[in-house]
Amino acid sequence: MASCPACGADVPASLAECPGCKLSTSLFEAVRDAAGRTSDTDPAYLATVAELIRSIDLTGAPEPAPPPLLRPSPVGKGPAVLDLPRSEPELHPEPLASLATLPQLPPPDGGDAVRQRAQEYLRLGRRLGLDLAALATRVSAAEVSGDDRALDAVLRELFVNVASALAVAFEEQLTRRREIGQLVPTPSADVELNAIRGSIEAGDLVGADRRLAHVQDELARLEDVWATGRILIASCDMLAETARELGADPEPALGPVREGRHALGAGHRELAERLLARGALALWAIAEPRFFDELKRLRNRLLELRDGGTELAPALAELRIVSTELRRRNFVGTISAYRQLRTFVGPADAAEPSAAVGPDPSGVRSSPHA
Repeated sequence: MASCPACGADVPASLAECPGCKLSTSLFEAVRDAAGRTSDTDPAYLATVAELIRSIDLTGAPEPAPPPLLRPSPVGKGPAVLDLPRSEPELHPEPLASLATLPQLPPPDGGDAVRQRAQEYLRLGRRLGLDLAALATRVSAAEVSGDDRALDAVLRELFVNVASALAVAFEEQLTRRREIGQLVPTPSADVELNAIRGSIEAGDLVGADRRLAHVQDELARLEDVWATGRILIASCDMLAETARELGADPEPALGPVREGRHALGAGHRELAERLLARGALALWAIAEPRFFDELKRLRNRLLELRDGGTELAPALAELRIVSTELRRRNFVGTISAYRQLRTFVGPADAAEPSAAVGPDPSGVRSSPHA
């Protein structure tokens, strides 16, 4: 009886897939080998890429790959770049409404309440970075003269300015919540977001700001805790998409990915990361043979271009990045470089190459380890 390399379930020899995560048994050996490989053990396919580079580059002069802005570290041990395709949501969070219109300022209790609220709004506005100098001057003048009507008028202007700034900040956090809520529950942030409306309607802008700070802290915590899982999902999506583009069927490897999504949504972080990481390895095992066939096709086309006098330095740079990212088992970084190379060469039936690729417009090339 074999043990599934993704979820650890016992799998009878008679089954074609793991009963736990649905990983095809045909991929067990490949995933187990990839997961157990040490960083100083180069897989055989690196020799293939090295040979492709040597066959194209007649100068022999090394051209180092441009460094990324941020290199990822192994799963669970550091930050990683989020420059990845957006994945399909696993969860369906309860929708939270935007602040469609600003409420009217509730009537204050009296003169002292008006003055106190005006000072609160001025302090809060300054903290939010608003330029309220002119309104502050009017508040001071109304207080000195004892003109309650003028003070009430400027108070309403202060309310509109500060409430508008809070509404913008509210919408920003609401957008973050919608993105995070697709993968993990956000009950604490939801409670605060709903309460912010009540605070604004009651004229308690200081309370609304305080609640908004809690939302920011909670969403930042969730982003930090669940960042690896979100990145792994996006990585798996890119690998599956590439396998399809190359004519391979990723379905035998998608079981652990689906289970990993479910585990992430249920709050089981470590299990989700393991399943998604193993799913990425399985997807690479499916895409790898066709990927290298495609690299050989690109190599042949590059030879034709070189013989025709085309400058191949940009393409060679991308091919070296492919080699570097493969050595790191950074399969998404590998695919990103391959796509740049494919753009340079053009599709299989292209008679002429497309324009040479330049630097990644995002400024970030690498993606996290699968």
